[in-house]
Amino acid sequence: MLTDIVGSTKRASELGDTRWSALLDQNDRIARLEIERFKGREVRTTGDGFLATFDGPARAIRCAAAISERVRSLDLQVRGGVHTGEIEVKPDDVSGIAVHIAARICALAGAGEVLVSNTVRDLVAGANFRFGDCGFHALKGLDEAVHLYRAETEEHVRATSAR
Repeated sequence: MLTDIVGSTKRASELGDTRWSALLDQNDRIARLEIERFKGREVRTTGDGFLATFDGPARAIRCAAAISERVRSLDLQVRGGVHTGEIEVKPDDVSGIAVHIAARICALAGAGEVLVSNTVRDLVAGANFRFGDCGFHALKGLDEAVHLYRAETEEHVRATSAR
């Protein structure tokens, strides 16, 4: 899972370094709490976002949606991208094509959106998620287009689970 603050450079220039740094600290606290709550592993920060791994894609989707929802109170908009695949786990990092794909997916997400690959969508079938079809997208560095889906919000997931 990758997250990214939408419009962070513009926002940082509007707020100035000190206020932006304080806001980023609040964002980071929220993200870390949600990653922990969904039993993820923070791999690294990306300046204005996070790379985290999870034991399953449903937790990653819920985590990204929760981060996006919670940082709205800070007047921030976060996008998320979720993909799954083989990775090389290092002591302080992860690598592999799956990480690159997740980053490309995250970059395509709009403010407040969590986009997932078709692989992720297929793996969470039956887990009370709803997805909007975003079509096929060419991702830089890949020969074949990837079918992407927009995950519904965490509020929707909770409401659907209660039925």
